[in-house]
Amino acid sequence: MPLYRDEAIVLRTHKLGEADRIITLLTRHHGRVRAVAKGVRRTTSRFGSRLEPFTHVDLQLAEGRNLDTITQAETLTPFQSEIALDYDRYTAGTVMLETAERLAAEEREPSLQQFLLLVGGLRAMASGQRTPSQVLDSYLLRSLAVAGYAPSFEHCARCGLEGPHRWFNSSMGGVLCATCRVPGSAAPAAETLVLLGALLAGDWPTVEAAEPRHLKEASGLVAAYLHWHLERALRSIEYVER
Repeated sequence: MPLYRDEAIVLRTHKLGEADRIITLLTRHHGRVRAVAKGVRRTTSRFGSRLEPFTHVDLQLAEGRNLDTITQAETLTPFQSEIALDYDRYTAGTVMLETAERLAAEEREPSLQQFLLLVGGLRAMASGQRTPSQVLDSYLLRSLAVAGYAPSFEHCARCGLEGPHRWFNSSMGGVLCATCRVPGSAAPAAETLVLLGALLAGDWPTVEAAEPRHLKEASGLVAAYLHWHLERALRSIEYVER
């Protein structure tokens, strides 16, 4: 079987037989990959904790007809050692992993930007320097933008008229002017829309200066926007404090 090497973030694992696991990975060069780690559930496994969710690993894999097989694994960054120690970081990080898996829907479709974005997001989450919910909201907006669903927070998403605008609608792609407003549109505070733009751009001074009520409102809009474009809710997002 042909061998190849790649970097990856472990997104998810589930049991296979008595001692094996199927590992879902987001790789740097091969997109989303599902691979078998043989014997990994045995206490004598040479892989140990290297193939747990959140781990940034360097892998050697053997190509298979349906599933590849992991033949070597070396830890590059053990993000799980920091993220798993804090409930808020862990739940927010889990949403990031599930989002990355959903947005990389096609197996073996290269997605370097999504990979780099996830590595950066997990690094920020593990550092503990920023509030987990803020890191999560910024990651969600950026990952959706990379996937082609960039929201508009300044120009009307329908006609392009320069804002600021009052209305926001997930199905329309962002803010709407009074002329383009459709039924069911939300009317968030102007400060919330500025905050959403800052989260998308990574403008952390603006994010950190925001009031709690605007942060909460922004989180709700991010979750609604994510739900609309993924077409169904994430299982993990209900556990996140928002």
